[in-house]
Amino acid sequence: MTDKPLLRVLSGEPIWPPPIWLMRQAGRYLPEFRALRAQADFLTRCTTPDIATEITLQPIRRYAMDGAILFSDILILPWAMGQSLRFVDQVGPVLEPIRCYADLQRLRPERVAEVTAPIMETIGRLRRLLDAPADQASLGLGRAGATTLIGFAGSPFTVACYMVEGGGSKEFAATRTMAYAEPALFDRLIDLLTQATARMLCDQITAGAEAVMLFDSWAGLLPPPQFERHVIQPNRLIVEEIRRHHPGVPVVGFPRLGGWLVERYAAVTAVDALALDTATELDVVAGLVPPTVALQGNLDPLCLLAGGDGLVREAGRIRDALRGRPHVFNLGHGVLPQTPPEHVAALVEAVRRP
Repeated sequence: MTDKPLLRVLSGEPIWPPPIWLMRQAGRYLPEFRALRAQADFLTRCTTPDIATEITLQPIRRYAMDGAILFSDILILPWAMGQSLRFVDQVGPVLEPIRCYADLQRLRPERVAEVTAPIMETIGRLRRLLDAPADQASLGLGRAGATTLIGFAGSPFTVACYMVEGGGSKEFAATRTMAYAEPALFDRLIDLLTQATARMLCDQITAGAEAVMLFDSWAGLLPPPQFERHVIQPNRLIVEEIRRHHPGVPVVGFPRLGGWLVERYAAVTAVDALALDTATELDVVAGLVPPTVALQGNLDPLCLLAGGDGLVREAGRIRDALRGRPHVFNLGHGVLPQTPPEHVAALVEAVRRP
């Protein structure tokens, strides 16, 4: 049993008002984040416990969010396996593409635990700080022991998109072509990522994460057979591995833009919560998945950016649509960098109204 609202909902309990946290809640929209961002490059920020801890806690200080999601990135895993990675302003991540078996064989999954050790240290620090009542006042963290620490990873298909493409893309054509033209090679990459992701998430839980989330941001690019093969089945195996080693730790799945396929995703993967993108109709999905599966989402980040009465109305509509079932209020994607911090404060207030 727990008094943490987010954990209670992820365990299948309806709570009113629903708990709230936001994807990318620690980010460039916060002036305190921008101040730290100027001090170190992205990978240094992710792998320096002092910095990553501070960034993770910034939105908890401001808004007393019900969830604190680890400050990290889905591409930490391929980088930890030895794939080159750098982040370029106005471009995004740049990696050396994986295009053949020789490229794949250069990856070293056995390195991941060692390379990510500083991230696990960050998780341990965060858990101690969030749960220690004596530290709350000095840290400005609000309610002692009320915030759930969330670990995360990219799902295999989405991480493979960046690994094969060599960076971001609208269509990830090289990745999707490889899946058709060289299925054995692509399956090998997905298998490697499935095993490594499961191990890394289990390590996060051992370090102190109380729940974990799988981000499949590009799942919606795939037709149903490929969605089944490269989204549903790998995520099922990851959830099974987590349950084998850490029974009772909730898993949130985010098959973004999966449309009607999210029903099968929820059923087969057996995630505890289904995160929904902005395009998803809440009452439709609520009728498709069992009432014990928590739903997370799904305010449009642009509505948060706009703010005002429209934000309050839309937050109320989403909140009311899922009253009576387990619901975690969140966005349908991440907070946009241009978002005024006071809009986030207004959203938290609106969601928490009795």
